[in-house]
Amino acid sequence: MPAFASRLANVETSAIRELFKLLGRPGIISFAGGFPDGAMFDVPGITEAAHHVLAEEPGALQYGATEGWQPLREQLAAFLKAKDVRDVAAGDLIVTTGSQQALDLIGKTLIDPGDKVLVEGPTFLATIQAFRLYGAEVISAPIDAEGVQVDRLERLIAEHRPKLVYLIPTFGNPSGALLSLERRRKVLELAVRYGTFVVEDDPYGDLYFDAPPPPSLLALSHEVPGSRELLAYAGSLSKVLAPGLRVGWLLAPQALLANAVMCKQFSDAHTSTYAQATAAQYLQSGRLPGTLARVRTVYRARAAAMGEALRSELGDAIDFTAPQGGLFIWARLTGAGGKVADAAEFARRAIAENVAFVPGAPFFATDADPATLRLSFATADEARIREGVARLARAL
Repeated sequence: MPAFASRLANVETSAIRELFKLLGRPGIISFAGGFPDGAMFDVPGITEAAHHVLAEEPGALQYGATEGWQPLREQLAAFLKAKDVRDVAAGDLIVTTGSQQALDLIGKTLIDPGDKVLVEGPTFLATIQAFRLYGAEVISAPIDAEGVQVDRLERLIAEHRPKLVYLIPTFGNPSGALLSLERRRKVLELAVRYGTFVVEDDPYGDLYFDAPPPPSLLALSHEVPGSRELLAYAGSLSKVLAPGLRVGWLLAPQALLANAVMCKQFSDAHTSTYAQATAAQYLQSGRLPGTLARVRTVYRARAAAMGEALRSELGDAIDFTAPQGGLFIWARLTGAGGKVADAAEFARRAIAENVAFVPGAPFFATDADPATLRLSFATADEARIREGVARLARAL
């Protein structure tokens, strides 16, 4: 066996994936997963789209362009225009195998060993791992209920002069935080002031419960001259249509896209043309708004049920802000009343009670808070949410 690449020393197996190994036991209620409820997938609509592709688009079973299936790129451009993104065309984006590949391509094309990258603390664990794999020093910028604290972010930018800043401004994973409109503008202004590249990851923006969120950084970039050239946007259909299609996209300056396409050629040649064509046909069918309306209603009720149960069952032993969208409640153990204050220990006790969640420490690149935890309300109905939270109370 040859020696493994030294870059593997910078990463480790996902703590979340390891936790999933425990979830096969009968009777367990899981709040651990970061995925949507499969019962919400529009199977009839996807089936209809797939059948149309097989009947009318034989080219979808052939090799395709690395940049993506052109009808899908056009549909995605229209999708973004409907969300107030100006001056966007199919040629401004490439299709990726989920938004995870978009982030990996950013790492491949931009990060050299030793480069510094700023992320939210906490942030998407796979992004921390992907950037570290390419040798980045990943540094956390603190957040609150309104997202990244821009004053602290500015100080970190001035101190570290990072290669890029990675943010999930809308219903972040794991935080559920929603970056305020004022802070969004400030982020773009900081990008221009310091010449800092910003990556906006937006897989959850359409999963709002009541009022739509503020415009994306991409949509706001026309208000801050010079910011569009310092911005990449990663999107995905995984949370709003079906993750099994593995359809995401990357919108970025043309020079970055060209290098991303080259790197994508080396790894997978192209995202499945059949999946892309199916997604394009589904978007063209006009069914997505109705699907999203149903999903929002269900997730809103589940988030409310979990919040109410946590307050009722755990009381002042836990602190959290009710999310306005997305899939997660981000919470912190307070230790009140002598209850457990370490989330890893709490997770072990919870597994013994047949309920699972993810401790929060792995979501921090630096300055981890061991009292934090992520709870997903997406895949359990309201009755199981209440039962699961009751089990958590017994584990405290």
